[in-house]
Amino acid sequence: MSSSPISSSSSEPTAATDPLGSMFDVKCGVAIVLGTGSVKVRDFLNLERQSIVRLGQVAGSDLELRVNSVTVATGEVVILDDNTALRISHMTPPVGAETA
Repeated sequence: MSSSPISSSSSEPTAATDPLGSMFDVKCGVAIVLGTGSVKVRDFLNLERQSIVRLGQVAGSDLELRVNSVTVATGEVVILDDNTALRISHMTPPVGAETA
């Protein structure tokens, strides 16, 4: 088993074969977002253990995969070995990309 946190079925490009090869090792922040919501400052200041913050997403909705705060995909939680992971179900088109 690979120690890489990402698994993929496609082969990875290398610096020798791709002009962007030097960028392949740049690290980006990744977040898996369960949901979002809003709360008044008054309510935020009253939060304590066992408080509940409501989210806008419907139970069972896909989670968002964000790279450097930009949503790039959605997916579902899976358990892989003894770790929690995200199975990608939809890739978000880049900003400005035409959709068919």
